[in-house]
Amino acid sequence: MVQRDNSLDKLEETSLIEASKVSNIHELNTIANIKLPNKHKVIPELSTIAQTCKHSPVGKLLPDAFYIHISALHAVEEVLQQYESLARSVASQAEIPTIIKFSTKKRKISYLLYPNFDTDPHPALKASIQVDLETLEIAYRDYSKSDNPPILHRKETLVTRDYPLYQQFAELTRAQETLGLLDNPSSIGTRNGWQQRLQAYNVEIQEHRLIQHQTVTNNREFTARQVERHKAAIVRNDFSRPVRLALEAGLFTENTTFFDYGCGHGNDVARIAQQGYISIGWDPYYSPDTPQIPADIVNLGYIINVIEDTSERRTALVKAWELTHKVLLVAAQVTLADTNKGTVAYGDGVVTTRNTFQKYYEQEELKIYIDQVLGVDAIPVALGVYFIFRDEAQAQLFRASRFRSRTTTPRVRSRIKRFEDYQELLTPLMAFVTERGRLPSKGELSQEADINAEFGTLRRAFQVIVQATDPQEWEAISEKRRQDLMVYLALCQFSRRPKLGELALEAQEDILALFGTYKQAWANADQMLHSLGNSEIIAERCQNSQIGRKLPNSLWVHISALQALDPLLRLYEGCASRTIGRLEQANVIKFHTRKPKISYFFYSDFDADPHPALQTSMEIDLRDLGVIYRDYEADDPPVLHCKDALVTPDYLHYEKFANLTRKEEDWGLLDNWRLISHRSGWLKCLKENCATLKGYQLSWQKDADPYKLKLLRSAAQKRQRKRRNSDENTCSKTTPSIINMN
Repeated sequence: MVQRDNSLDKLEETSLIEASKVSNIHELNTIANIKLPNKHKVIPELSTIAQTCKHSPVGKLLPDAFYIHISALHAVEEVLQQYESLARSVASQAEIPTIIKFSTKKRKISYLLYPNFDTDPHPALKASIQVDLETLEIAYRDYSKSDNPPILHRKETLVTRDYPLYQQFAELTRAQETLGLLDNPSSIGTRNGWQQRLQAYNVEIQEHRLIQHQTVTNNREFTARQVERHKAAIVRNDFSRPVRLALEAGLFTENTTFFDYGCGHGNDVARIAQQGYISIGWDPYYSPDTPQIPADIVNLGYIINVIEDTSERRTALVKAWELTHKVLLVAAQVTLADTNKGTVAYGDGVVTTRNTFQKYYEQEELKIYIDQVLGVDAIPVALGVYFIFRDEAQAQLFRASRFRSRTTTPRVRSRIKRFEDYQELLTPLMAFVTERGRLPSKGELSQEADINAEFGTLRRAFQVIVQATDPQEWEAISEKRRQDLMVYLALCQFSRRPKLGELALEAQEDILALFGTYKQAWANADQMLHSLGNSEIIAERCQNSQIGRKLPNSLWVHISALQALDPLLRLYEGCASRTIGRLEQANVIKFHTRKPKISYFFYSDFDADPHPALQTSMEIDLRDLGVIYRDYEADDPPVLHCKDALVTPDYLHYEKFANLTRKEEDWGLLDNWRLISHRSGWLKCLKENCATLKGYQLSWQKDADPYKLKLLRSAAQKRQRKRRNSDENTCSKTTPSIINMN
């Protein structure tokens, strides 16, 4: 009989190393020294187990069961851990399991043994032991002599992201998905079915890598030696993403020169030239005779991912950097859920059916590659797009500008004659302080001499401005700039803390004017970063936010409102965007409060569509920078409601959004959030409530049943009166404070 104490916690303390030294579950229990108190012997409801499995952040969920690697058991909810410990306490004389299977239809747990889980890309099942938690019966099955045992796919779904081989497993799965090997999974669950699938696609797997054999495509041999890189060049109708982002970022200034390294058909070269800049491009196939000359901005757009030779790939990156005077733009394909089908793994990338090579990078993998080859700290601008600045001061200035909140110049409130007489002269000074949050230093303002001639000093001139405006508004601008700098400096901790002299001169002046010393600025930034590690503080800031739509476990905001958020939340989002980059076209951001995650959503036609459909999403786990991308191009996508809650009141369409939300609330259309979360449910809700929506105009159905319509109208009027009374009460409570302020 195994002796056990009263502690369940020791099971969690038993390491895999200790577990590997024993040969059966019985001995594992002995090491863990487990005893189940009576209160833990109550088996949870099966529905609770099923729901917990469904929402588990780790593990593979199938219709009837949930699978998880034994090393990841600590990552599931405690109810599953306790449920499993009941089964473990009665199971014995079985080898240490690899996978634990929770049945979601019956009160059963199975322990599955895959002895070659790490080394075999698709390990075979050796044995299983099933525990019936109602009868405590144990069933053992031996597959070791089976000619066609079950095998595993998608091993990365069974482990946590910090599992040593997680990345290797995930890359193999992506390559298999890209080719279509994992389609129709019911036919590949056994060794024979899987081998037939591999033979049909003429590939094999060696050490977690897909290997392509010679095959015939369109009556010609399709081999590695025939990779035709030039066919990867695309004829575009607009600027490529990296060049467009560089234009939007203001990198092209007067007299900027541009060189496109691997220009393909030359679309970017021609369009940049049309903008009035000196623009040249070289390509080994389309423009081989063009000289490779240095330029202010060099574009290496989607080149390193089409070069199958690793040494040539590195040479291309180094050569492009050597030609760069100011900024190098690097872009490459990254692994996302929408990668094209019909491709085959080749080398460390894939060969497409057009006989071109494509290497798909992880976003963080791409940054590491650039940083290591060039010895830089590349700046992510979007998925697969990085800017690398030659001048470190300009790089830091660009980083800081990305976390700069919007400000507006305070309105003139008082008639001050001296201000009115010189308002035109003082306007540039007002604009400067609005932009920087401080007075200009000597030589920073071109109108400095004229202003000094009239007022003596810039400080005296600004005192006149303060008399005509609200001093508190100017202080609020300065505080915003302090917060902007704190966010920027805190994010610098994730790479390298720049020296004060490495910053652009204007940034140095900002820091010294707003903080007094560089040391004090860093002290404030460190304190903010330290607060970021407290999940309770993050949750509190989200729930107390005056901006955004608050849900129990998250805060949702439109991207236009990001700069108006609490600075700690801006830092929270910055941890994702600074390292990975935001989803292109993302217009809604979700702040998770239970786990350190940021999600970016792209809702098509956000302004025009009253309830836009979710098109794409990208979730970034800040613990390991893992990225989960999802495409919602489906017949029944999620739809967005209450858009006014996501934006600030100064948003262009705020009133239109708010009016529609109020009317939909009055009509009871937003009562059941679960029902209306997707388009089908929303359309069903409109129909059941006899409502039609055209644009932002909500109206009753003309052919609705008169009696039903009467009841609906009456209910809507009742809700409307209740809301108005609530609004009036709120207004009456706030009116005295408003009067006192005036």
